[in-house]
Amino acid sequence: MTVPADQGAKPGLGQRLNRRVNLRARSFVIGVPFWWLIIFFLLPFAVVLKISFSEAIIARPPYSSLVQWTGDGVLQIKLHFSNYAYLLEDRLYISAYWSSIKIAFFSTLISLLIAYPMAYYMARSPLRRRNILLLLVVLPFWTSFLLRVYAWIGILKTNGVLNHILLSTGIISEPIIMMQTAFSVYVGIVYTYLPFMILPLFSTLVKLDGSLLEASCDLGAGPTSSFFRITLPLSMNGIIAGSMLVFIPVIGEFVVPALLGGPDTLMIGRVLWDEFFRNRDWPVASAVAVVMLVLLLIPIMLLRNAQSASAAAGAKT
Repeated sequence: MTVPADQGAKPGLGQRLNRRVNLRARSFVIGVPFWWLIIFFLLPFAVVLKISFSEAIIARPPYSSLVQWTGDGVLQIKLHFSNYAYLLEDRLYISAYWSSIKIAFFSTLISLLIAYPMAYYMARSPLRRRNILLLLVVLPFWTSFLLRVYAWIGILKTNGVLNHILLSTGIISEPIIMMQTAFSVYVGIVYTYLPFMILPLFSTLVKLDGSLLEASCDLGAGPTSSFFRITLPLSMNGIIAGSMLVFIPVIGEFVVPALLGGPDTLMIGRVLWDEFFRNRDWPVASAVAVVMLVLLLIPIMLLRNAQSASAAAGAKT
């Protein structure tokens, strides 16, 4: 019985070097986003968390130190929970949280209802037309965000473009007040974040296997039944990804409510700005930011669970 010469032989120098290079490359690919999160998220969050337990004082920076030495040489750690208790006592903060969550939820829902048909049409279009439509979706990113929001002021104001068109066509007899209302805030937010909903949906729908829809039609299912039984469940990952990309930043949105909203449109981003830069109450502002992050974890966990359930259901089928 002959044994092959290479059986049981140790890997050569080249194979060991390749394994080492692959291991280092894999570690580098994993380590870059890991360190990015540590430097640009965890460390700033740790600083904000520390400030939230401090006390506001007239100094620079305007908060006390958590660690202090007494005259007897004793090290003291003072944690002030009054900042978080103050958020529960003042209804302004509760209203701001509720308003932010409500606006973010309905903005996400409206964006989904608008983006899904657009993404579906793009995914079913010929390749040349699809590229043109995709370019039109990302085209607003080529201009300044502030310019695009300011453009809506010229469209929605009392003597703006929209009122002028409605008056000239006889649809209305007097101008409609649209600026500094909830309507203008929703319009600005949906317009701003609509591409973030379209792109994940398009990425999911364009990969949808057309043979599944053909098989569904062959088995007697109509277009509506095929959509709700095949297309919609298979595009759930895109819906969840787009919803997260819209819902999370909208909760902390500051520019759109400040420019298009009125005094009744109170969002947590505006409260943070006022506490940090007007009142210079950094501990309370930090507590507001920490609570907002904790509240954001709830929908994120729900969406991740829904995404995992959708992936498990897709694997079973």
